[in-house]
Amino acid sequence: MFVNQMILEDLYKDSGEKRKEKAIKYQKEKRIKIKNLEYVNDKNFEISAEVYGQSTYKTYINIKNGIVEDVTCTCEDYYNHYGICKHTLATVLELNNNPQYIVQDVEKNSQIEQIKEKMDAILEKPKEQTYRNFKQIVNIFYQEEMESISNDEENLKVEGSVKLEPIIYYDKFQNDMKIEFKIGTSKKMYKIKNLAEFYTRMMDKDYFKYGEKLELIHTKEAFDVESQKILEFVMKYAEIIKYANSNSNSNYRYYGKALSEANIIVGNSGIDDLFDTLEEKEVAFKRDYNNGKILFTDEQPKINFILKKKDNGKFILFPNVKIYEEIILTGREYKYVLDDKKIYRCTKEFEKTTLKLLELFKQNYLTEIEFSENELSDFFSVIMPKVKNSIIMKNIKEEEIEKYRPKELIVKMFLDFNKSDYLVADVKFCYEQNEFNPLDSKVVTLFSRNKIKETKALNMFRKSGFMLDVKNLRFILPNDDDIYRFLTQDINYYMKSFEVMVTENFKAKQIRTPKMSGLGVKVENDLLSIDLSRLDIDTSELKDIMEKYSLKKKYHRLKDGSFIELQENKEIEFLDKLATGMGMEYEELSEGEMKLPVNRALYLNQLLTGLKGTEIIKNSEYKNIINELNKDQLEENMEIPKNLSGTLRYYQKTGYKWLKTLDRYHFGGILADDMGLGKTVQMLSVIVDYAHNVGERASLVVSPSSLTLNWLNEVNKFTENLKSCVIRGTLSERKAIIDNIENYDLVITSYDLLKRDIELYKEKNYKFRYIIADEAQYLKNSTTKNAKSIKQIKADTRYALTGTPIENSLSELWSIFDFIMPGYLFTYRKFKNTYEMPIVKKEDERAMQKLKMLIEPFVLRRNKKEVLTELPDKTVTVLNNEMNEEQQKIYLNYLSQAKQELLEKIEQNGYERTHMQILAALTRLRQICCHPSLFINNYNSGSSKLDQCMEIIQDAITGGHKILLFSGYTSMFEIIEKKLKESKIRYFKLTGSTKVEDRIKLVDEFNINPDVKVFLISLKAGGTGLNLTGADMVIHYDPWWNISTENQATDRAYRIGQKNNVQVYKLITKNSIEEKIYELQERKAKLADNMLDTKAKFISQLSKDEIMNLFEWFLMLLGSEEKIILWILYKNIIIIKKTKCFFLRPQKH
Repeated sequence: MFVNQMILEDLYKDSGEKRKEKAIKYQKEKRIKIKNLEYVNDKNFEISAEVYGQSTYKTYINIKNGIVEDVTCTCEDYYNHYGICKHTLATVLELNNNPQYIVQDVEKNSQIEQIKEKMDAILEKPKEQTYRNFKQIVNIFYQEEMESISNDEENLKVEGSVKLEPIIYYDKFQNDMKIEFKIGTSKKMYKIKNLAEFYTRMMDKDYFKYGEKLELIHTKEAFDVESQKILEFVMKYAEIIKYANSNSNSNYRYYGKALSEANIIVGNSGIDDLFDTLEEKEVAFKRDYNNGKILFTDEQPKINFILKKKDNGKFILFPNVKIYEEIILTGREYKYVLDDKKIYRCTKEFEKTTLKLLELFKQNYLTEIEFSENELSDFFSVIMPKVKNSIIMKNIKEEEIEKYRPKELIVKMFLDFNKSDYLVADVKFCYEQNEFNPLDSKVVTLFSRNKIKETKALNMFRKSGFMLDVKNLRFILPNDDDIYRFLTQDINYYMKSFEVMVTENFKAKQIRTPKMSGLGVKVENDLLSIDLSRLDIDTSELKDIMEKYSLKKKYHRLKDGSFIELQENKEIEFLDKLATGMGMEYEELSEGEMKLPVNRALYLNQLLTGLKGTEIIKNSEYKNIINELNKDQLEENMEIPKNLSGTLRYYQKTGYKWLKTLDRYHFGGILADDMGLGKTVQMLSVIVDYAHNVGERASLVVSPSSLTLNWLNEVNKFTENLKSCVIRGTLSERKAIIDNIENYDLVITSYDLLKRDIELYKEKNYKFRYIIADEAQYLKNSTTKNAKSIKQIKADTRYALTGTPIENSLSELWSIFDFIMPGYLFTYRKFKNTYEMPIVKKEDERAMQKLKMLIEPFVLRRNKKEVLTELPDKTVTVLNNEMNEEQQKIYLNYLSQAKQELLEKIEQNGYERTHMQILAALTRLRQICCHPSLFINNYNSGSSKLDQCMEIIQDAITGGHKILLFSGYTSMFEIIEKKLKESKIRYFKLTGSTKVEDRIKLVDEFNINPDVKVFLISLKAGGTGLNLTGADMVIHYDPWWNISTENQATDRAYRIGQKNNVQVYKLITKNSIEEKIYELQERKAKLADNMLDTKAKFISQLSKDEIMNLFEWFLMLLGSEEKIILWILYKNIIIIKKTKCFFLRPQKH
C-alpha cells in the first residue's frame, strides 16, 4: 500500500459512507486517470488526475508530512461540501492500489529532493487539528465568496428557476389514474424517467445532468414556489415506490418491480393529496388519447335531476348529464367528479344527496326512472327532502305538487301503566284531520305521508327500549331500568317532539322523593329511643330500599309500582347513616322504633342537622346530653379544681370541661392534642377534681416505662395532697401496692408491667374510677398483650391520651376506641367491612363521612398553631448530603450483593419467607447512609452525613444554640461521641438503657446547664415524655419510617415553655433509601391529618404505591413487581418496628 493508513482513515471519515462507497466503485471501474504525480513516501505526495463520471472532473490532492495540505475538485459536490468528494477520494485510492504509478515516478528524483526540502520547512502540527483548521478557514472564505459570485455555466440554473409539471393520465376502461412528471425550465422540460432515483437525488442533494439544457443540484430551493408544493407530493409517493421496489422488500413482488418507477398511481389517499396540491390549478390531462387541460376546483358539479310528467300521466326522473361520462373518484376523505374540463371536490352534503342519487343511476345502469302518479307521494316524502336543491320540475303544475307534498306530521302519545306495572304507550300519527295507528298494518291511507319523519318517530321508541305489543297494537316497556330512564330522561325528548298525554294512573306512579314529616328522639333509662313512624314509606319495604341504596342503585320500585329516587336523597342518606352508624341491620329499621346505647346520641345529633324540613321532637334529657357535650358550648360555670397548682390555659380548661362532661355520661374519650400542649395536666385536673370532691376510688394511669416517673413528677408539680405512687420493683413489691390500691388517689404503671401483673389485677377485682392510657398508640394493634391487658381492667370511665391516634391505618383508631368504649365502633370485622376497606380501597366518601361523624364527638384535637399563638416559630429544613466516593462504592456494592442474595433466597424459599431479609437489607442500606462502620469493621473513610452534622453542630454552638440530636441507631452515637470529644463539646446521652431515675436528672441538668450543648437521644427511648425546652435546635440524623415518631421527638423542644424559635434539621442522603423513607413519611402524615380533620378529604393510608416507592429499587432488581406487592400488602409494614433489635446490631445475627 502506498498511502498511509491513518491518512486513508481520515479521508474516509471526512467523506462519509456514501462517498466512500462510490469512490471504491469508481476505482474498481477504472474511471481515474492520474495525470501528474510527485511521490516521496506514503505520507508525502502530490497528485493531479481526471475522474470520469457524468462529466470529466479534475482533481488535485497535496499531502505533506501526513497532513492534507490541499484538496480540490471541479465537481459540484466539492463546491457545496468543500471537503473530500468521491472523485478526490477515488484518486487517492487509485494511487494506493496501483504500484505502476510509483515506478513511473522513481525517475523524478530531483523533483523528490525539492519536495523534501520544502517539507523540512513545514511546521510540525497535529495532523487532525491542521486538517480541520484548514477546512474551517476555507469554508469561511468559500461561503463569503459564494454570496458574491454568479454561476457562469449556462446550463446550471440558478436557485428557484426549476419547474415540476405533472401530466395526468386517466384510463376509463381500467378506471385508473396515474401521473408522470416533467422537470426543466422555460427553455426545455425533461421527463423524469425514474422517480425513485429522483427521490434519492433529492435526499442526497446530488448533482445530475438531465440534458443539454438542464444540469441540477437537487435541493428544494432550486424549484420555483409553485413547484415546491408539487415536489412534496412527488417526494411522498416516490419514497413509497423506492421502498416497495427495494431488495429488502422483495415480498412485495413476485418478479420485476412492484411499482412502476416512471409514474405515480393515484389511489384513495393519493387523490386527496393530489387535489390539495393542485387545487385551483390547471394541468396537462390525457384521457382516451385526447390531450388537454384539467382544472382542480372546489366548485360543486352542475348535476341536476329533472322530474318530468309524460303525456301518459306517468313521471320520469333523469339527470341533466351523461351519467357514463361523469367519472366518480373515491378518496380517503372526499369524493370527486371528473368530467372533460374539471375535477370537482364534492362536499359531504352533496356527496350524501345528489351524488348518491347519481351513483344509484350508474350502479343500476339507468338513464331515467319512471314511476306512476300513486308513487309520487313517496318521491316527495323520501327523495325530495334529500335532493330538493338539485330537482328541476317540468310539465308539472304547482297544484299537483301540493297535492302530493306531505303535510306536517303530528305524533300523539298516550302513556299509562298496565296491571303488571309495565309502561304502555299508544301512538297516533296525525296529518291534519287524518289520524291513524302506525302499528296497524291494515290501515290504508289515501294521502301523502312523510315516511322519513314517521320512521324517526318510531325509532325513538326503539331506542328507549319499547317492545311491540302485537295483540293490542301499542308499545310496551317491561324493564324497570328502561322505565326509570324513560321517566327521568327520555320523556323530556318525547314531550319536545310529540303531544304527550298521560292517565291518572300514570301520574300516581311517577318518581317520588320520600319525606319524613317528623322524628321522635328521647333518652330514657340510659337508652336512646328513635321513632321513624312518620316516614311516608311503608317501613316493611325499608330493608329492600336500603340494600339498593348501599349498592349505589339510582332507584327502587315500590310495591305500588311507583319509583323512589335513591341518590342525593337526604332522607335515604339519613336512614343509611343511622343504620350503619348505630350498628344496626337494615331490617331493624322496619320496626319503626329503635332503642340504642346512649353514647349514640351525639352521632344521631350530627345526622339530624342535615335533615331539613323534618320536625324533630326531642326530650329534655336528650337535649341536655347534646348541649353539654357541644365542644363549642361547654358549661361556662364548671369550676376548675382549686387544689390544682398553677393556672390552666384557656384551651386546657376546655379540655378539662370536655373530659368531665364525657365522664358525667360514662363516655370514653381520646384527648389527641398536639405534643406539648399539656395533655397530662388536663387529665390530672379531672383526677384531682374527683379525688377532692369524692375520693372513693383510685384511678389508674398506664404509660410507657420511660414516662412513669415523669407522671409522678407532674403529679407533684401540679397537684396538692394527691396520694399517688408508681407500681414498680419486684413482683412482691408490686403485689403489695396492687393489694392496697384503695389507699391511693392515683396509681401509675407501665404497659410492660401491666401485662405481667394482669392476673394480680383480676384477683383484686378492683373497679377504678378512671383508667388512662397514655401514649395510647401503644394500643394500636388490638392483638398485642398491651391492648388485651388494659382492656381487661375495670373502670367507670376510660380515656386515651395520644398525639397520634392514627399512625398507619384505621385499624389503630378502632383499637383505641375499643378500649375507651368497647363496641362503639362495632367488631373489627364489621368496622373493616363497613369503613376501613371502603375508605382505603375505594376512597368511599360516604363511608368516610359516616366514620368521621361517629368519632368526632369523642376526639378532642388541637394543634399548636391554633391555641399557642405566643409559641415561637418552628422551621423545618431538609438538608441533603451526597455520599463520599468510598461510601457510595460500598452502598452500590451492597445493593448489588443484596440483589444476588435475595434472588437466591426467593428462588429457594419464595417471597413469603423472604420479607425479613428484604427489610434487613433496607436497614443495612440506611446504616451505610449514616456511617458504613455501623456494620463494616475497620472502615476509616468517613461519612459525608457525619461531616455535615458536625458542621451544623459547631456552627450552632458558635451561635449560642443548644441541640437535641435524634437517631434510630444507638451505635451511631458512639461515632458521634468521638467527634464531639475531639471538638471538646460537652454532651449528654439518653438511650433505652438509661435508667428511669437518671433520665429526669439528665433532662433537668440539660435545661439549666449552659455548658452542655448537645443531647444525644435515641429516637424510640426519648421521643416521648421529655421536656427539653432548653434546646432550640433539633437534628434528626436519620429518617424514621413514621413521621409522627419524629414529630414527637421534635416536640421535646417545641412545647410550652419554649422561648426561642426552634430550628429542625432533617439530614437526608441523596439518591438513597432515605429519600424514599422521607416520601413515605409525608404520605403517612396525610392519613392522620385527613381523618382527624373533619374539614379535610380523606385520601388513603399505606397504599401499594407507597410500598412500591419504598421498595422500588428492589422491585427493579428482583424483576417481579406483582409478587412482591402481593406479599407486602398482606404484611404489616410495622413489622419493621417489631424487628428493631434485629436491625440495631445486624452483625451479631
